[in-house]
Amino acid sequence: MEKTVELVPKAFRVLVVDDDEVSRLLTQEMLGLKQYQVSAVGSADAALAQVREQPPDLILLDVVMPGRSGIELCRELKENDATRLIPVILITGLSEREAKLQGIEAGADDFLNKPVDPQELFARVKSLLKLKQFTDELENAETVLFSLALGVEARDPYTEGHCARLADAAAELGEAMQLPREDIVALRRGGVLHDIGKIAVPDAILRKPGPLDAQEAAVMRCHPVTGEQICRPLRSLHRVLPIIRHHHEHWNGRGYPDGLAGESIPLLARVLQIVDAYDALTSSRPYKPAWPHAQAKVTLLTEARERWWDESILRIFLRQVEEQHRLQRRAG
Repeated sequence: MEKTVELVPKAFRVLVVDDDEVSRLLTQEMLGLKQYQVSAVGSADAALAQVREQPPDLILLDVVMPGRSGIELCRELKENDATRLIPVILITGLSEREAKLQGIEAGADDFLNKPVDPQELFARVKSLLKLKQFTDELENAETVLFSLALGVEARDPYTEGHCARLADAAAELGEAMQLPREDIVALRRGGVLHDIGKIAVPDAILRKPGPLDAQEAAVMRCHPVTGEQICRPLRSLHRVLPIIRHHHEHWNGRGYPDGLAGESIPLLARVLQIVDAYDALTSSRPYKPAWPHAQAKVTLLTEARERWWDESILRIFLRQVEEQHRLQRRAG
């Protein structure tokens, strides 16, 4: 009877961090038997340098080390957006309760006690690498969508840089409103993805220099629903979907696609639609030149009185823009 050989992708990179050379080499040797690409270092500083040079797929991290402890390094990795998704397994000789309390607070993904049991090591590493692979696939899918959105923007030379400006401005407005971090992340993503549905709009309509006729306008008005449908399969974008679908709704209920009014319009959509409207007014388009801030401000406030926008959010945004202009004048 043939023996079944379990194949582990060689692409998985594991970093072992332990100041004890014997433990470090033993762990490295055990993981090497499973065909992982394993590197090992003896300090938190060396680990950080390794992570910056070539981010691993998983880190095995000893808690007690000279200088910066494993807990401190774990916390630093998990607070950095560039490294927070790298799984971290803490290895400790401390009591289980103490290690877990400290590790949970630092953001560790799993724990192993010394001396390390090989089978437990293999099981926990394999489990977290499966999760990491799934996370990477989600990130790759998001990257495709972001690239698609930027490709839509590139079809119209007048909107160059529009998505990046909206992403930054919406996130800054969210911070000024003291929204939770997850909402600010959603606003930044929404800035890029809000018009992705325009991929279904023909160039003849998208780039038309004059007003759209009724039929062309109907086609254009479908893009929020199309964009939502494109992004819906990714659960990681669930907070972004209301932004994509509802960023053309108006406070008076005369927007599209659903005719929502007032506070029934999702908050994040109300935030993004204001920075979107301001960017449209202050940048050149086929049908108009770029307007100065003062003219855009008067127009937006007039529209707010006609109940197009959430006026409370608009006023926060305008104060923020004017403060930025003051700082720029002082710096200049």
